[in-house]
Formats: sequence, structure tokens, C-alpha cells
Amino acid sequence: MANLEQKIDQLVELANRLKQENISLQERESDLLRERGELFEKNEQARHRVERMITRLKNLAPEG
Repeated sequence: MANLEQKIDQLVELANRLKQENISLQERESDLLRERGELFEKNEQARHRVERMITRLKNLAPEG
């Protein structure tokens, strides 16, 4: 009977560790998704700046 109680205690401990690990992984995923969104936005802003620079340079170039 003590062996069964010990196994149950081990399973409860494992379940608690897995629950905590799951919470940590969910938080990490959330952080990574937020960071991905920020990087995407920065990339879009940089792309638009480059496109505007190209347009300005084309307008400065002599026609011919």
C-alpha cells in the first residue's frame, strides 16, 4: 500500500511539473509571437522607406 501511495505522489509531482512547464512554454510562445509581430512591423516600415528612397532616386535621375 505504501508503494502505491508513493507512486501516486510521484505522479502528482510529475503532473505539477508538467503543468508548470506547460505554463512556461505558453508564456514563451506568447512572447515569441509578440516579438514576431514587432519584427514584421519593423520590416514593413523599412521596406516602405526603401521603396520611397528608390522612387525619389528615380525622380532625381535624368531622363534619357
